[in-house]
Amino acid sequence: MALIVVIAVAPVQGWLRRHGWPGWATTLVVVLLVYAILLGLALGIIISMARLATELPQYASSAQGLVDSATAKLAALGVGPEQIKQAAGSLSLGKLAGVIGALLSSVAGLASNFVFLLALLLFLSVETGGAGDRMASIGADRPRISEALGHFAWGTRQYLLVTTVFGFIVAVLDTIALGILGIPLAITWGLLSFITNYIPNIGFILGVIPPALLGLLTGGPKLMVTVIVVYCVLNTVIQSVIQPRFIGDAVGLSVTVTFVVLFFWAWLLGPLGAILAIPLTLLCKALLVNIDPKARWADALLRASAKEPDPAELAPVKKPRRRRGHRADPVDGTDGQIAEQSVRGAPEVP
Repeated sequence: MALIVVIAVAPVQGWLRRHGWPGWATTLVVVLLVYAILLGLALGIIISMARLATELPQYASSAQGLVDSATAKLAALGVGPEQIKQAAGSLSLGKLAGVIGALLSSVAGLASNFVFLLALLLFLSVETGGAGDRMASIGADRPRISEALGHFAWGTRQYLLVTTVFGFIVAVLDTIALGILGIPLAITWGLLSFITNYIPNIGFILGVIPPALLGLLTGGPKLMVTVIVVYCVLNTVIQSVIQPRFIGDAVGLSVTVTFVVLFFWAWLLGPLGAILAIPLTLLCKALLVNIDPKARWADALLRASAKEPDPAELAPVKKPRRRRGHRADPVDGTDGQIAEQSVRGAPEVP
């Protein structure tokens, strides 16, 4: 996670350096930006969980009424009393509240991991200033490795940028729709929708379950179905039709591969693995497939299109061209004087 976050904000440091900022100032900006992103996200999650734990007990009576209605229908269908008792116990809202309370109590146990992540982010952010020199050294001896890592960084940034922008759009629209429908904690569910947008294929399903259940408790089955329909319309149009057009070849993974790796990383790393499934898969693909010319057959099985993509359509990886007295750009390893090269007629690579 630390590596992905630093890669996402690294272009900021390169942009500041090209505008004359000193190295220490660009490093400080990157560190503050990384910490702001992580702390803001963590704070939003903690506050949302606390509000949810406070709000749920208010719907205990409604939930119990639904459970009684469901058990009565089961009895009418001939289900035995013991089975009905077990089913009623499994549908208890108190158990759900207990699970949320356990999650809140375990936040303190995550403090040590969070401190480690903050320290790791600090060290990685400080060392981004020398990333260009490192990539230049790798490229001099192993150009394919340097090229593969460059494409991984570019693809990861494109994926995160597009996913973040459209996730924010979806979150705002979902929050407005839930507010209009009168669903409690609309902002909380908007934040959940934003986070689950990073989970491919099934993120939308995970994001719609809590507001749909609250819709059932507050307005009955009709409101629950309305919430599901609104989510389906908004998320299908944005995430399935518009968003893939902007991601383009940044990911380049087939739908089947994306679905399989999602469950693999979730099994291996838990919820965080599901959120970072695509960047982690791109890193493994870069290190295991893209660096080896003999592994092109594996790339043919992994990519979304059966036709091999035209290299000219992919983001080019700039070859390091260093001059005496100039530091390499920490984003892509190029010399800091690329603006002068473009003035002399050399094409400027975005």
